[in-house]
Amino acid sequence: MTEPGDRERRDPEESELSSLGDANRKAAPYTAAVSSLVVAVGVFTWLGHYADEKFGNRTPWLTLLGVLVGMIGGFTSFFRSVLGAQKKK
Repeated sequence: MTEPGDRERRDPEESELSSLGDANRKAAPYTAAVSSLVVAVGVFTWLGHYADEKFGNRTPWLTLLGVLVGMIGGFTSFFRSVLGAQKKK
């Protein structure tokens, strides 16, 4: 016999989230921080690559600059989010 889902439970003690739901709720700030890091690096890398193509650069200096700026900004945002989430505990 299967157990009732979270919404079907009537006992107040059993109405808490399942362990998977609880884990997802705890991991949400870290998932968002990683996503912002990846997006920052990706966007700035793409902008640098676009600028290199636009200016006709044979050496990808602007792409490298975009990677560097994306990494600095992304990691700054990442650590602020992660450290902020840990302080709230």
